[in-house]
Amino acid sequence: MTLPSAEAPPRHPEKAARPDRPSPRKPPWIRVKAPVSPEYHVTRRLMRDLNLNTVCEEAACPNIGECWKEKHATMMILGAVCTRACTFCNVATGRPDLVDPHEPGRVGDAVAALGLAYIVVTSVDRDDLEDGGAGHFARTIAAIRSTAPKTTIEVLVPDFLRKEGAIEAVIAARPDVLNHNLETVPRLYAEVRPGARYFHSLRLLDQAKRLDPSVFTKSGIMVGLGEEKGEVLQVMDDLRAAEVDFLTIGQYLQPTPKHHAIDRFITPEEFDGYRRQALGKGFLMVSASPLTRSSYHAGDDFARLRAARAAALAAKN
Repeated sequence: MTLPSAEAPPRHPEKAARPDRPSPRKPPWIRVKAPVSPEYHVTRRLMRDLNLNTVCEEAACPNIGECWKEKHATMMILGAVCTRACTFCNVATGRPDLVDPHEPGRVGDAVAALGLAYIVVTSVDRDDLEDGGAGHFARTIAAIRSTAPKTTIEVLVPDFLRKEGAIEAVIAARPDVLNHNLETVPRLYAEVRPGARYFHSLRLLDQAKRLDPSVFTKSGIMVGLGEEKGEVLQVMDDLRAAEVDFLTIGQYLQPTPKHHAIDRFITPEEFDGYRRQALGKGFLMVSASPLTRSSYHAGDDFARLRAARAAALAAKN
Protein backbone atom coordinates (compact mmCIF):
# COMPACT_ATOMS: atom_id res chain seq x y z
CA MET A 1 0.00 0.00 0.00
CA THR A 2 1.34 3.44 -0.91
CA LEU A 3 1.23 5.90 1.93
CA PRO A 4 0.21 9.46 1.12
CA SER A 5 3.15 11.83 0.90
CA ALA A 6 3.52 14.51 3.56
CA GLU A 7 2.09 17.84 2.54
CA ALA A 8 4.58 20.57 1.77
CA PRO A 9 4.69 23.25 4.46
CA PRO A 10 2.76 26.42 3.60
CA ARG A 11 4.89 29.12 1.99
CA HIS A 12 3.40 31.88 4.15
CA PRO A 13 2.15 30.45 7.46
CA GLU A 14 2.12 33.90 9.05
CA LYS A 15 -0.45 35.07 6.48
CA ALA A 16 -2.89 32.16 6.87
CA ALA A 17 -5.25 34.06 9.18
CA ARG A 18 -5.29 37.23 7.08
CA PRO A 19 -8.51 37.95 5.18
CA ASP A 20 -8.46 37.41 1.45
CA ARG A 21 -8.00 40.57 -0.59
CA PRO A 22 -8.65 39.63 -4.22
CA SER A 23 -6.49 41.30 -6.82
CA PRO A 24 -8.25 43.50 -9.38
CA ARG A 25 -8.15 42.53 -13.05
CA LYS A 26 -4.87 43.50 -14.66
CA PRO A 27 -4.97 46.26 -17.28
CA PRO A 28 -3.71 45.48 -20.80
CA TRP A 29 -0.28 47.04 -20.21
CA ILE A 30 0.58 44.65 -17.34
CA ARG A 31 -0.10 41.31 -19.03
CA VAL A 32 2.74 39.00 -20.10
CA LYS A 33 3.00 35.81 -22.13
CA ALA A 34 3.56 32.41 -20.55
CA PRO A 35 7.18 31.17 -20.76
CA VAL A 36 7.46 28.61 -23.57
CA SER A 37 10.77 29.22 -25.36
CA PRO A 38 13.41 26.45 -25.65
CA GLU A 39 15.94 28.78 -24.00
CA TYR A 40 13.63 29.14 -20.99
CA HIS A 41 13.63 25.38 -20.51
CA VAL A 42 17.42 25.17 -20.94
CA THR A 43 17.90 27.78 -18.20
CA ARG A 44 15.37 26.06 -15.93
CA ARG A 45 17.07 22.68 -16.39
CA LEU A 46 20.49 24.13 -15.56
CA MET A 47 19.14 25.66 -12.33
CA ARG A 48 17.74 22.24 -11.38
CA ASP A 49 20.92 20.36 -12.33
CA LEU A 50 23.05 22.70 -10.18
CA ASN A 51 20.49 22.78 -7.34
CA LEU A 52 20.24 26.56 -7.43
CA ASN A 53 17.38 28.86 -6.46
CA THR A 54 16.35 31.90 -8.46
CA VAL A 55 14.34 34.88 -7.31
CA CYS A 56 12.69 34.71 -10.74
CA GLU A 57 10.78 31.61 -9.63
CA GLU A 58 10.57 32.10 -5.87
CA ALA A 59 9.18 35.64 -6.16
CA ALA A 60 6.96 34.76 -9.15
CA CYS A 61 8.49 37.45 -11.36
CA PRO A 62 6.27 38.32 -14.36
CA ASN A 63 9.33 38.74 -16.60
CA ILE A 64 10.69 35.20 -16.18
CA GLY A 65 9.79 34.11 -19.72
CA GLU A 66 11.50 37.06 -21.36
CA CYS A 67 14.60 36.99 -19.14
CA TRP A 68 15.17 33.23 -19.22
CA LYS A 69 14.79 33.23 -22.99
CA GLU A 70 17.92 35.41 -22.94
CA LYS A 71 19.49 33.12 -20.29
CA HIS A 72 19.33 35.89 -17.69
CA ALA A 73 18.54 34.42 -14.27
CA THR A 74 18.84 36.15 -10.90
CA MET A 75 20.50 33.70 -8.51
CA MET A 76 19.08 33.56 -4.99
CA ILE A 77 21.65 32.31 -2.48
CA LEU A 78 21.40 31.29 1.19
CA GLY A 79 18.39 29.04 0.65
CA ALA A 80 14.79 29.59 -0.39
CA VAL A 81 13.25 30.36 3.02
CA CYS A 82 13.30 33.89 4.42
CA THR A 83 13.35 34.94 8.07
CA ARG A 84 11.24 38.02 7.32
CA ALA A 85 7.51 38.22 6.59
CA CYS A 86 7.09 41.15 4.21
CA THR A 87 3.48 41.43 3.09
CA PHE A 88 4.34 42.02 -0.58
CA CYS A 89 6.76 39.14 -1.13
CA ASN A 90 6.12 35.62 -2.46
CA VAL A 91 9.36 34.09 -1.14
CA ALA A 92 8.61 31.43 1.48
CA THR A 93 8.80 32.42 5.15
CA GLY A 94 9.80 30.12 7.97
CA ARG A 95 12.73 28.24 9.43
CA PRO A 96 15.64 28.91 7.08
CA ASP A 97 17.71 26.30 5.30
CA LEU A 98 21.20 25.33 6.39
CA VAL A 99 23.85 27.36 4.57
CA ASP A 100 25.39 25.29 1.78
CA PRO A 101 29.16 25.95 1.70
CA HIS A 102 29.34 24.66 -1.89
CA GLU A 103 26.67 27.00 -3.24
CA PRO A 104 29.07 29.82 -4.27
CA GLY A 105 30.96 27.39 -6.49
CA ARG A 106 27.77 26.19 -8.15
CA VAL A 107 26.72 29.79 -8.83
CA GLY A 108 30.10 30.37 -10.45
CA ASP A 109 29.62 27.22 -12.56
CA ALA A 110 26.16 28.38 -13.66
CA VAL A 111 27.42 31.82 -14.69
CA ALA A 112 30.18 30.21 -16.76
CA ALA A 113 27.82 27.63 -18.31
CA LEU A 114 25.31 30.30 -19.34
CA GLY A 115 28.07 32.53 -20.67
CA LEU A 116 26.68 35.53 -18.85
CA ALA A 117 28.13 38.98 -19.39
CA TYR A 118 26.11 40.23 -16.40
CA ILE A 119 24.78 38.42 -13.32
CA VAL A 120 22.57 39.52 -10.44
CA VAL A 121 22.95 37.65 -7.14
CA THR A 122 20.42 38.18 -4.39
CA SER A 123 19.35 36.31 -1.24
CA VAL A 124 16.66 35.78 1.31
CA ASP A 125 16.99 37.65 4.59
CA ARG A 126 19.04 35.60 7.06
CA ASP A 127 18.53 37.26 10.43
CA ASP A 128 19.59 33.96 12.03
CA LEU A 129 23.19 34.29 10.80
CA GLU A 130 25.75 36.33 12.70
CA ASP A 131 26.77 38.25 9.58
CA GLY A 132 23.38 38.09 7.84
CA GLY A 133 25.00 36.08 5.04
CA ALA A 134 27.51 38.76 4.04
CA GLY A 135 30.42 36.30 4.00
CA HIS A 136 28.46 34.00 1.70
CA PHE A 137 27.90 36.91 -0.69
CA ALA A 138 31.63 37.63 -0.66
CA ARG A 139 32.48 33.98 -1.40
CA THR A 140 29.94 33.91 -4.23
CA ILE A 141 31.47 37.03 -5.80
CA ALA A 142 34.91 35.41 -5.56
CA ALA A 143 33.64 32.19 -7.16
CA ILE A 144 32.15 34.09 -10.11
CA ARG A 145 35.37 36.04 -10.56
CA SER A 146 37.20 32.70 -10.71
CA THR A 147 34.98 30.97 -13.30
CA ALA A 148 33.83 34.02 -15.29
CA PRO A 149 36.33 36.84 -14.74
CA LYS A 150 34.79 39.09 -17.43
CA THR A 151 31.28 38.92 -16.00
CA THR A 152 29.87 42.08 -14.41
CA ILE A 153 28.47 41.31 -10.94
CA GLU A 154 25.51 43.00 -9.29
CA VAL A 155 24.56 41.98 -5.76
CA LEU A 156 21.06 42.74 -4.46
CA VAL A 157 21.64 42.51 -0.73
CA PRO A 158 19.31 42.41 2.28
CA ASP A 159 19.49 45.21 4.84
CA PHE A 160 21.90 43.40 7.23
CA LEU A 161 19.98 44.94 10.12
CA ARG A 162 22.06 44.79 13.32
CA LYS A 163 24.85 42.87 11.51
CA GLU A 164 28.01 44.85 12.25
CA GLY A 165 30.65 44.68 9.53
CA ALA A 166 28.35 42.99 7.00
CA ILE A 167 28.23 45.65 4.30
CA GLU A 168 31.99 46.14 4.69
CA ALA A 169 32.53 42.44 3.88
CA VAL A 170 30.39 42.63 0.75
CA ILE A 171 32.02 45.81 -0.55
CA ALA A 172 35.49 44.39 0.13
CA ALA A 173 34.66 41.59 -2.35
CA ARG A 174 34.35 44.31 -5.05
CA PRO A 175 30.98 43.82 -6.75
CA ASP A 176 30.41 46.12 -9.70
CA VAL A 177 26.92 47.14 -8.52
CA LEU A 178 25.57 47.20 -4.94
CA ASN A 179 21.77 47.11 -4.97
CA HIS A 180 19.46 47.33 -1.97
CA ASN A 181 15.77 48.04 -2.45
CA LEU A 182 13.84 50.42 -0.23
CA GLU A 183 10.68 48.77 -1.65
CA THR A 184 8.19 51.46 -0.54
CA VAL A 185 7.73 54.82 1.16
CA PRO A 186 8.50 55.11 4.90
CA ARG A 187 4.83 55.54 5.92
CA LEU A 188 4.02 52.03 4.63
CA TYR A 189 6.97 50.19 6.19
CA ALA A 190 5.04 48.94 9.24
CA GLU A 191 2.54 47.18 6.97
CA VAL A 192 4.61 46.29 3.89
CA ARG A 193 8.10 45.67 5.30
CA PRO A 194 7.60 45.22 9.06
CA GLY A 195 11.00 43.67 9.82
CA ALA A 196 12.95 46.48 8.15
CA ARG A 197 13.76 50.12 8.95
CA TYR A 198 13.63 52.74 6.21
CA PHE A 199 16.46 54.93 7.48
CA HIS A 200 18.69 51.94 8.17
CA SER A 201 18.31 50.91 4.51
CA LEU A 202 19.21 54.43 3.43
CA ARG A 203 22.29 54.36 5.64
CA LEU A 204 23.33 51.03 4.13
CA LEU A 205 23.31 52.53 0.64
CA ASP A 206 25.14 55.63 1.83
CA GLN A 207 27.75 53.52 3.61
CA ALA A 208 28.37 51.36 0.53
CA LYS A 209 29.17 54.45 -1.52
CA ARG A 210 31.44 55.85 1.20
CA LEU A 211 33.33 52.55 1.48
CA ASP A 212 33.92 52.42 -2.28
CA PRO A 213 33.02 55.53 -4.28
CA SER A 214 33.64 53.61 -7.52
CA VAL A 215 30.87 51.09 -6.90
CA PHE A 216 27.57 51.80 -8.63
CA THR A 217 24.71 51.88 -6.13
CA LYS A 218 21.14 51.07 -6.98
CA SER A 219 17.76 50.91 -5.26
CA GLY A 220 14.16 50.32 -6.20
CA ILE A 221 10.60 50.81 -5.04
CA MET A 222 7.20 49.43 -5.95
CA VAL A 223 4.19 51.65 -6.57
CA GLY A 224 0.52 50.78 -6.30
CA LEU A 225 0.75 49.91 -2.59
CA GLY A 226 -1.08 53.01 -1.39
CA GLU A 227 1.72 55.58 -1.54
CA GLU A 228 1.19 59.21 -2.51
CA LYS A 229 3.12 60.90 -5.33
CA GLY A 230 4.78 63.34 -2.92
CA GLU A 231 6.06 60.44 -0.84
CA VAL A 232 7.64 58.86 -3.93
CA LEU A 233 9.37 62.13 -4.75
CA GLN A 234 10.69 62.33 -1.17
CA VAL A 235 12.15 58.82 -1.50
CA MET A 236 13.93 60.01 -4.64
CA ASP A 237 15.42 62.93 -2.71
CA ASP A 238 16.50 60.63 0.13
CA LEU A 239 18.23 58.27 -2.30
CA ARG A 240 20.03 61.10 -4.04
CA ALA A 241 21.24 62.37 -0.65
CA ALA A 242 22.80 58.91 -0.26
CA GLU A 243 24.37 59.34 -3.75
CA VAL A 244 22.49 56.39 -5.22
CA ASP A 245 23.16 56.18 -8.96
CA PHE A 246 20.33 54.05 -10.32
CA LEU A 247 16.63 53.99 -9.41
CA THR A 248 14.06 51.37 -10.47
CA ILE A 249 10.29 51.84 -10.08
CA GLY A 250 7.81 49.08 -10.90
CA GLN A 251 4.18 48.15 -10.37
CA TYR A 252 3.39 46.05 -7.29
CA LEU A 253 1.64 42.80 -8.24
CA GLN A 254 -0.13 40.84 -5.51
CA PRO A 255 1.21 37.24 -5.32
CA THR A 256 -1.82 35.77 -3.49
CA PRO A 257 -5.07 37.05 -1.93
CA LYS A 258 -3.33 36.88 1.48
CA HIS A 259 -0.70 39.43 0.49
CA HIS A 260 -0.90 43.21 0.64
CA ALA A 261 -3.74 44.47 -1.53
CA ILE A 262 -3.10 46.40 -4.74
CA ASP A 263 -4.23 49.98 -4.18
CA ARG A 264 -4.28 50.75 -7.90
CA PHE A 265 -2.49 50.15 -11.18
CA ILE A 266 -0.18 53.01 -12.14
CA THR A 267 -0.46 54.02 -15.80
CA PRO A 268 2.50 53.99 -18.20
CA GLU A 269 2.17 57.78 -18.46
CA GLU A 270 2.58 58.13 -14.68
CA PHE A 271 5.65 55.91 -14.77
CA ASP A 272 7.16 58.09 -17.47
CA GLY A 273 6.49 61.12 -15.29
CA TYR A 274 8.33 59.48 -12.38
CA ARG A 275 11.23 58.64 -14.72
CA ARG A 276 11.58 62.22 -15.90
CA GLN A 277 11.35 63.63 -12.38
CA ALA A 278 13.97 61.18 -11.10
CA LEU A 279 16.38 62.06 -13.89
CA GLY A 280 15.84 65.71 -13.05
CA LYS A 281 16.90 64.99 -9.48
CA GLY A 282 20.28 63.69 -10.65
CA PHE A 283 20.07 59.90 -10.95
CA LEU A 284 22.44 58.61 -13.61
CA MET A 285 19.95 55.93 -14.65
CA VAL A 286 16.21 55.42 -14.08
CA SER A 287 14.06 52.47 -15.11
CA ALA A 288 10.37 53.12 -14.45
CA SER A 289 7.62 51.07 -16.06
CA PRO A 290 4.83 48.70 -14.99
CA LEU A 291 7.02 45.60 -15.43
CA THR A 292 10.30 47.08 -14.18
CA ARG A 293 11.99 44.88 -11.58
CA SER A 294 15.41 45.21 -9.92
CA SER A 295 17.22 42.92 -12.34
CA TYR A 296 15.05 43.42 -15.44
CA HIS A 297 17.35 44.31 -18.38
CA ALA A 298 20.10 44.84 -15.80
CA GLY A 299 22.96 44.14 -18.19
CA ASP A 300 21.80 46.60 -20.84
CA ASP A 301 21.03 49.17 -18.15
CA PHE A 302 24.55 48.80 -16.72
CA ALA A 303 26.12 49.74 -20.04
CA ARG A 304 24.01 52.90 -20.10
CA LEU A 305 24.76 53.57 -16.44
CA ARG A 306 28.50 53.38 -17.03
CA ALA A 307 28.21 55.66 -20.06
CA ALA A 308 26.18 58.17 -18.02
CA ARG A 309 28.84 58.29 -15.31
CA ALA A 310 31.56 58.83 -17.90
CA ALA A 311 29.55 61.66 -19.48
CA ALA A 312 28.91 63.27 -16.08
CA LEU A 313 32.61 63.15 -15.19
CA ALA A 314 33.57 64.59 -18.58
CA ALA A 315 31.11 67.44 -18.10
CA LYS A 316 32.71 68.32 -14.75
CA ASN A 317 36.15 68.44 -16.31
